Amino acid sequence: MSKKELWTAAPSSFLVPADGTFKIAAAPTAPPGEVDKAELEDGLEQHVRAIRDLQRKLYASDDYSVLFVFQAMDAAGKDGTIRAVFTGVNPAGFQVSSFQAPSQEELDHDFLWRIARRLPERGRIGVFNRSHYEEVIIVRVHPEFLDKQKLPRIDLKNIWAERYESIRSFEKHLARNGTIIVKFFLNVSLAQQKRRLIRRIDKPSSNWKFNPDDVAERNRWPEYMQAFEDALNETSRPWAPWYAIPADHKPYMRVQVARIIEQTLASLGVDFPTISDEARSALADCRSLLESQ
Repeated sequence: MSKKELWTAAPSSFLVPADGTFKIAAAPTAPPGEVDKAELEDGLEQHVRAIRDLQRKLYASDDYSVLFVFQAMDAAGKDGTIRAVFTGVNPAGFQVSSFQAPSQEELDHDFLWRIARRLPERGRIGVFNRSHYEEVIIVRVHPEFLDKQKLPRIDLKNIWAERYESIRSFEKHLARNGTIIVKFFLNVSLAQQKRRLIRRIDKPSSNWKFNPDDVAERNRWPEYMQAFEDALNETSRPWAPWYAIPADHKPYMRVQVARIIEQTLASLGVDFPTISDEARSALADCRSLLESQ
């Protein structure tokens, strides 16, 4: 085959295994020890440059599409990480989709419909800031949201298993057709989230980010953690892996995300297209013509 039918996850200590053994309580939210801020800044800069160059080759080759999914509790740092890691990429080959509460039109379709509409084209990198996983995380914690989805039946005993199955099938279909999928769970602690929410209140330029509902949702933290754990165990596969990245230290988190993104793009082996001898001869003729003008 000229293309890989199914992709393989990049190696990382933060990779969620595909055997269902991931335990969110054992997953770190902070670096393993002291970190050097200057080293992290240098490391991020190097990864960002590499991602920029690899993205241009991906765009020129037009072979694969790449999808990076970001999920987390509020204030984990999704927006800032996306902005920091993808600084300098060519906008022509890059798109970010943020998913909020579904519209009426989206509610008139199955839960994957709005996701499929935003998938990146070949040669492009797509980023999902939240995604189809909202339907097995937020909606699982708030099953009353199902009432708006006009489902022919609501079987709370089986609906989550059915949705995991739909997601696995959907992502495997995408992988078989040339979409590389990598998913990041930014794992922030309850204590660190509290500090960041307070900072949003105290900093006038960040007030717009604050949602009072986030405070109430903290009371349901154990339910959210169980929903994340189950979703990651049910849907982390070699062709659509999850990485649980410690998110309490933002510079450290961004370097880990950037490293995995660089590894993923580099592993594709894409490069600028080469041309035939005939086409190269035609270019030489065009060059001569231009020089003579």
